[in-house]
Amino acid sequence: MRTLLRGGRVIDPGSGFDGVADVLISEAGVEAVGAGLDIEATEVDVRGLVVGPGFVDLHSHVHSVAGQRLQAMDGVTTALDLEAGLMPVERAYAEAAAAGRPLHYGFSASWGAARAQVLAGIEPDANIDSGLAVLGNPAWQRSSSPRELAAWLALLDAELAAGALGIGVLMGYAPQTAPAEFLAVARLAATAGVPTYTHVRELVEVDPAIPVDGSVEIVAAAGETGAAMHHCHVNSTSGHHIDRVLATLDSARREGSRVTVEAYPYGAGSTAVGAAFIEPERLRMKGLRASSVIILETGERVRDEGRLRQLRRDDPGAPCLLEFLDEENPRERALLHQALAFPDAVVASDAMPVYWPDGSTESTEWPLPPGGTTHPRTAGTFAKTLRLMVRETGAWGWLEAFRRCSYLPSRLLDDVAPAARGKGHLGAGADADVVVLDPDRITDTATYADPTRPSLGVRHLYVAGVPVVAHGELDEKALPGKPLRGEPR
Repeated sequence: MRTLLRGGRVIDPGSGFDGVADVLISEAGVEAVGAGLDIEATEVDVRGLVVGPGFVDLHSHVHSVAGQRLQAMDGVTTALDLEAGLMPVERAYAEAAAAGRPLHYGFSASWGAARAQVLAGIEPDANIDSGLAVLGNPAWQRSSSPRELAAWLALLDAELAAGALGIGVLMGYAPQTAPAEFLAVARLAATAGVPTYTHVRELVEVDPAIPVDGSVEIVAAAGETGAAMHHCHVNSTSGHHIDRVLATLDSARREGSRVTVEAYPYGAGSTAVGAAFIEPERLRMKGLRASSVIILETGERVRDEGRLRQLRRDDPGAPCLLEFLDEENPRERALLHQALAFPDAVVASDAMPVYWPDGSTESTEWPLPPGGTTHPRTAGTFAKTLRLMVRETGAWGWLEAFRRCSYLPSRLLDDVAPAARGKGHLGAGADADVVVLDPDRITDTATYADPTRPSLGVRHLYVAGVPVVAHGELDEKALPGKPLRGEPR
């Protein structure tokens, strides 16, 4: 089926075009862009709306139809789990294909799962809940012997050969490991021609005894090996030290290091309560308290360190929120905006699964059944960013917004996945992954209290030319998502 999007304000960050035009798409891709196209096709009147390439989310832990539908209503057409990854990657791709997905999907090779298999004998099952449960297990958090290092590097290499989109490194969850191991991962990535996506270890301002400062480590590894290295959620790992971290990254980039960065517009993160950096002493190092932690599925705000230790012992995989900045405080809110505004920083959600009281994490009902809990970033990251950075502050124009949300994240993948070259722009031959939004109404509605409320203002969303959202309504039958896989050298 061919669709003609008629008369919208077309934004193409690939060419820099920003003007009124028609866009002709089909399942084969973008066929034509121009004024007054006279071609037989199903016409959709998009006058007064903004038309651009669908958002590419490099950091989504959503592996369900339910979660991807929330992301679709937020303007996302491709949702990739690259910070943590899944292992075995072949199983991850096969299970996603069997279940069907509204959005395109893909996975990195999981550093954490490979280490857990070698150091702790934990067999990976390509399941995020299993991965969360492992995060707090100290058995995999130690440094490796030379033989162990070679073993888990070989596992990562095999995952890359199987189509993984680079290497996801959860260094912040094993922060005392030997820096030489991270350098070995960077060398593997450089040799394979793939990026790494890293949750960096602690900053020296927080823990002076850390083996190496997290932001210094990533730029040093990039500089020494030439690997393309992506710094995940700089807002949450930097907190009040964002000035210094961004200066470190900027200096490295000016010197030629291939370091990229992402951010999301929230002052709370989400992870498993057993994570190393949620240990009470480490919270104190950050100036946080046990009460900064909220258990996601129950809504419990942890009352004290004794209770936090009990939760970490009894159910280390339990998902939680961690409040690291106060969004109601103008000074701390400005730190979030600073991370987003950093030159060439991409927007990425760190979207989390939706959990229902019965323990399920999937639903094919729409609207979603009541009672689901998650971080609001799952439903609202991109719409909130557009509201803050375009509508309210004018920090970005629409061309820059699509550059941050669509074009730049796609370009991170060009070398490892040549199929990504069709994403993030609207030139003829590009993928037909298109979002049409109302520039005056685009906004998030998800809150910490009600986190599964879909964003507003996405009027149409096409994934591979198939309408997933039409006139603001999600099509429950549409599951056109395709795998984006790495192609080893």
